[in-house]
Amino acid sequence: MLILGLDPGLQCTGYGLIDASVEPTRIIEAGVIRSDSNAPMAARLCELADGLRGLLAQHEAQAVAVEELYAHYDHPRTAIIMGHARGVLLMAAGNAKVPVHTYAATRIKKSLTGNGRATKAQMQRTIASRLGLPTVPEPADVADALAIALCHAETAARGVTV
Repeated sequence: MLILGLDPGLQCTGYGLIDASVEPTRIIEAGVIRSDSNAPMAARLCELADGLRGLLAQHEAQAVAVEELYAHYDHPRTAIIMGHARGVLLMAAGNAKVPVHTYAATRIKKSLTGNGRATKAQMQRTIASRLGLPTVPEPADVADALAIALCHAETAARGVTV
């Protein structure tokens, strides 16, 4: 099962494509989709959607897993921008007919570390260990995307519907 994890961001969206049908789980591709910070909002959102469409056309992912938005942001403008980025990514996956699954950050952390309040460094070390990587994935957006994909792989393996 190929699972594409996404960590939405307007400037930098992390992605991690894993093959969960092999043991151990392996990374197929990971990286970031960037948008031009000097471009108008609509153009930036198109860049994100186009980047995801390209990934989905190149790889036959059976699922896309995305982190849910936080319910409380100290900066409401950030929440709105994140919502825009997340929305176009969900739309692109939906248009490609790939099932989308969303997970709360605490659930992702708990599924990988056993602690829903794990630090970013703990998560990065866990991901590196689980995927047999010599170093932690960088940038952090990539590590987060891989964590989301791994969370979905474990959820799907248990037969839990989200």
